[in-house]
Amino acid sequence: MRIVASSVFEQIVYHCSLANDDNPRRPTLAVDALLRDGDADGPLLVTVADFKRMIGLDRTLSALPDLRNRGRTELRDGVEYVNFPVWETLE
Repeated sequence: MRIVASSVFEQIVYHCSLANDDNPRRPTLAVDALLRDGDADGPLLVTVADFKRMIGLDRTLSALPDLRNRGRTELRDGVEYVNFPVWETLE
């Protein structure tokens, strides 16, 4: 699954569209947006509600357990997001 973010503010993706709906358990994020200081200081976040809008309820519900088990979701202010790390620290 490939998502294209067109609007990001302080790590939260506000506008996005679906480029490819293959394998929602392994989503990737492409950013086609202006990023200002602080917008990408950590993982970028797409709401689970946006997943439902893009791929449907059934496919989202089948992918969520795997995403949660791999630490790819998080709650912020009562909203569940799928996170997309911008970078990883290597040893």
